[in-house]
Amino acid sequence: MAKVSNSLILGRVIGDVIDCFTPTVKMRVTFNSNKQVFNGHELFPSGVTSKPRVEVHGGDLRSFFTLVMTDPDVPGPSDPYLREHLHWIVTDIPGTTDSTFGRELVSYEMPRPNIGIHRFVFILFKQKRRQGVAPPVSREGFNTRSFAEENDLGLPVAVVYFNCQRETAARRRVMY
Repeated sequence: MAKVSNSLILGRVIGDVIDCFTPTVKMRVTFNSNKQVFNGHELFPSGVTSKPRVEVHGGDLRSFFTLVMTDPDVPGPSDPYLREHLHWIVTDIPGTTDSTFGRELVSYEMPRPNIGIHRFVFILFKQKRRQGVAPPVSREGFNTRSFAEENDLGLPVAVVYFNCQRETAARRRVMY
């Protein structure tokens, strides 16, 4: 599989959230069945109110994965002193399936960025064993690296992120 995407480096996902890794699995994240997440693309809060479908293209039914969704830009990207905020964790996702086949450890919380443009990062880890992932203590002050270490997950196998900012009233208005 290809080396890590330059957009993860340019977007500072590598460094701020995770360490450098080599992707070994493909992951596809789609909101509302038609808005696929691509690194660095912008999605609006109104388009990400419901949890996305996350497909794991790799492994087999005997391999299991953990998905983490986090916001490293809390409260704002210029001074993210509350980094990171946890939005979602699903564990025990069998390979070649999607997140609906896993166990939701932390329920989905929709993005609500208040200040600036936030990055929302989906990180996929391959588990060493099933039901081996413990829930974090809190959503606030979450740390992806520490969570991976505490649960013996190693480096990620796939990562994708999108940008999101607060919508103005004019943006939300539907034009006829």
